[in-house]
Amino acid sequence: MIAKLILTFLLAGVVLYAWHEQGRSPLVAKLSLIAATAGIYFVWVPSHASDFAAWAGVGRGVDLIIYIWVVISLLVMLNLHLKLRVQLELITSLARQSAIANARPRKTRPRQPATSRSPHRIAAIPASSRTDNASPNNKPPSTGVSTKASATNG
Repeated sequence: MIAKLILTFLLAGVVLYAWHEQGRSPLVAKLSLIAATAGIYFVWVPSHASDFAAWAGVGRGVDLIIYIWVVISLLVMLNLHLKLRVQLELITSLARQSAIANARPRKTRPRQPATSRSPHRIAAIPASSRTDNASPNNKPPSTGVSTKASATNG
């Protein structure tokens, strides 16, 4: 008798939960409501569970209830899995939108003239063929090439 009361109390909790969640997930709520109500009925009239199991081709009523419980559990897990995937896709979408919205432009350094980037390459070019000799920022290389200014002053 104590087992019947405990099972009835637990199944009544499932009925209340299903009734409360009917607005959010109607299909799951209806299935839970039907399963819990049938569970309460079979707890109090176990001979009917055995009769129903014999009609369904299962040996005992308890076996039939376990099979039904496994199917319901799998459906609930599938439902949770699908909801979890939707949530993960939503989080991914929000993270992408947030990253795009908060993106800052890259700070770029001002371009330096070619002469300051590669002094060795410039040193190989004869000074007489350079077009930028008059620029005040250009300094002749210290070794390897003589320029007109250094040749006439030296």
